[in-house]
Amino acid sequence: MTSDDMPRECVIQAEDVRRRYDGGFEAVSGVSFTVARGELFALLGTNGAGKTSTVELLEGLTRPDGGRVRVLGHDPYSERARVRPRIGVMLQEGGFPSELTATETVRMWAGCTSGSRPVGEALELVGLAHRSRVRVKQLSGGERRRLDLALALLGRPEVLFLDEPTTGLDAEGRRDTWELVRRLQEDGTTVLLTTHYLEEAESLADRLAIMHRGRIVTAGTPDEVTAARPARIRFELPRDVPAARLPLDLRAAAEGSRVEIRTFHLQDSLAELLRWASESGVALHKLDARAASLEEAFLDIAKSAAETEEVPVP
Repeated sequence: MTSDDMPRECVIQAEDVRRRYDGGFEAVSGVSFTVARGELFALLGTNGAGKTSTVELLEGLTRPDGGRVRVLGHDPYSERARVRPRIGVMLQEGGFPSELTATETVRMWAGCTSGSRPVGEALELVGLAHRSRVRVKQLSGGERRRLDLALALLGRPEVLFLDEPTTGLDAEGRRDTWELVRRLQEDGTTVLLTTHYLEEAESLADRLAIMHRGRIVTAGTPDEVTAARPARIRFELPRDVPAARLPLDLRAAAEGSRVEIRTFHLQDSLAELLRWASESGVALHKLDARAASLEEAFLDIAKSAAETEEVPVP
């Protein structure tokens, strides 16, 4: 067995985890998953799906009402002193003192962090070195998110929790953050990510899970999740060519001259379509063929889950 074949150490474990709030509302209803060392695991879901409640249990901010949680082999709530120095947490909003500068904010946080990075290094990592003397209240929303990330990275964490890390960032800032996260992974950092940007999860995640109403409805690699959804071929036919002339086995759905074909065999279907077009002398305008995206899979899963929920009888 080579080193690549060796099973990696599991550093995050959630087993049948549950969390209830006052009034009996169960935000997390029996969630189970594991994350290996050095892996990036994305937890996705619609608003109210239970993502943040699940992450708070993993971070040790509260005790689960059922099930078992382990981070780096310890209970993050009852053994917080063993876990906290080894993890980094980036919350959705940091809530910094507005009158402090970026440097003063990081320095203050470093005083509470054992083995912290130098302040300048932390700011450089997230691209804020040039804004080090600017007060927090004068930073943009995206810059404050970068400052959040700098604080999460201060202690050189083995496990990093990122809750919506790129909200408020422009396209360049988002890409820079992605590259930083990839470098951290290469250095062995384990990352658990929640995000509403499905492109972000598709680009970064080794594995992911999609939650709905407190449960995981699907999980796997991004390719595994999207493979369960059909690819699509879109094009426009000339006005004098009806969609009825298309080969029947392509099962085209046409709206006027616009046609969309859904298929689990993209290459074969596309080859058949192009062969028919060539033999028939038909030009296919605006031809676009692509595999299912994570966004399409996510929307289909959310819609299916909502449709299968029991409708209360009035």
